[in-house]
Amino acid sequence: MKYLSFFTILLMTLVSCKEAKNAETKPVETKLESASTDQEKIHPGKKIIETECYLCHNPKASEVSMIAPPMVAIKKHYIDSTTTKEQFIKAMVDWINDPQEEKSKMPGALNRFGIMPYQPYPEETISLIAEYMYDYEIAQPEWFDNHFQREHGRRMGKGKGMGKGMGNGLKHGAQTDYGDIGLGYALATKAALGKNLMKAIQEKGTDGAVEFCNLRAIELTDSISVMNNAQVKRVSDKPRNPINKANREELGYIATFKEQVASGLEVDPIVIPGNEDVTVYYPITTNTMCLQCHGKPNDQVKPTTMATLRKLYPEDKAVGYDVNEVRGIWSVVFDKNK
Repeated sequence: MKYLSFFTILLMTLVSCKEAKNAETKPVETKLESASTDQEKIHPGKKIIETECYLCHNPKASEVSMIAPPMVAIKKHYIDSTTTKEQFIKAMVDWINDPQEEKSKMPGALNRFGIMPYQPYPEETISLIAEYMYDYEIAQPEWFDNHFQREHGRRMGKGKGMGKGMGNGLKHGAQTDYGDIGLGYALATKAALGKNLMKAIQEKGTDGAVEFCNLRAIELTDSISVMNNAQVKRVSDKPRNPINKANREELGYIATFKEQVASGLEVDPIVIPGNEDVTVYYPITTNTMCLQCHGKPNDQVKPTTMATLRKLYPEDKAVGYDVNEVRGIWSVVFDKNK
């Protein structure tokens, strides 16, 4: 009887220890999983991609509106099962520091978009972008899977870093989303302007881009408006051209977007429905490339460019910006019944 009591106590102790061990282990796994998600959110490369790279590589743009390949396409072409993080970072640094046709692994993108203009990013910045791309999932346009299958004859697999979250494209549903429609018109206009700006920079430098904006930007925006049966315009509280000066109502939306961007919040279009028309507002934010014309005078904006700006835009107020600041907004008005 004494032995039976002893074994009963021993058995209960072992079971209790096992249950306690399991109870201790589960929270640790949860914490580790949570820590990984938190690291992704605070990784500096994520913010750089969103503020710098998405000006041209925006995953929300439609396939025809892209002015450069989406970031997920770059990742797909440069990373396979044998590629190390160090190799990928080196490839990105080499390309961005000296974009040359023979260095590219994306001949299709070269044919469509041309060579990426040189961007004066520090190696440390490029390394952070590449590190984030290698380690984490990259937002993918909703059209990319079909595009990749069409171009390469196979479905996009789940290679290094290509797992869950790859379908983060535009929302799609039966209910009309006026925000997405308006944003689509804005991004299409941005793509048309961006393609021409990139070409002007490649052929004539920053001064050529200023001249293009002076001669063609408003004309090009108007043509996109006519093509989409919508009114698309860019307005600012610090306009370069007085024609683009924001009115009182638009100034209020600019202030709202400035607060959201400064707070690091995810920004959605502001939708104002009317009886027949709907108006959609979305911020225009700056990145490093923008600062060549909109940064600090005689610092980011070279003296020769400043001279061109003074000549073409004597009332120019659109300078003095830093990266990831709201320079103005897109205003898109369209008939909600069409």
